[in-house]
Amino acid sequence: MSKFKQFSRIQDTALDLESFDPIQSFPECGGVGVFIGTVRNHHEGKAVKALKYTAYPPVAEKMIRQIEQEIQTKYGVSYVRVIHRIGALDIGEKAIIAIAYAAHRREAFAACEEAVERVKHEVPVWKEEFYMDGSSQYVEGCCIRKDVETAHMHHHPKHSDETHQHCHHAKETTPLIYQWPI
Repeated sequence: MSKFKQFSRIQDTALDLESFDPIQSFPECGGVGVFIGTVRNHHEGKAVKALKYTAYPPVAEKMIRQIEQEIQTKYGVSYVRVIHRIGALDIGEKAIIAIAYAAHRREAFAACEEAVERVKHEVPVWKEEFYMDGSSQYVEGCCIRKDVETAHMHHHPKHSDETHQHCHHAKETTPLIYQWPI
């Protein structure tokens, strides 16, 4: 049995730091990196009223856990965990929390940042934004490549055969396709 707390990485209730194992369980660690992403009231010039995240939890859960393990190994940190919220969220509510414990701050910050970026760009979680003008749209990042300047994706989870994903680079447009493990 693992000494660590067991919890879902995809949750449909309010997120908080109590889900994570406490730093006191890691006496070798002197650095804690934490990121909390909340729902903001605007996106690309439009006033946002609320949003809804949807996911297929079995796949998203597996992918987040794999990302955590890869980052823990890559940076040699003791602990990396990410929780992503699904369901309807109002302005100010927490959408994602990532945490990393490491011997030093540099590794803790780096591991936490990469965990957030990879989860946001690789895990199949869809964000639908609802605007003050009554309209809505699905919005999601599509790639993590450093050579990409901007990324836009429009995807409706109920119409996976109609997915349109494009990452825009200064010189070319490259379509990307998700391959989800089962």
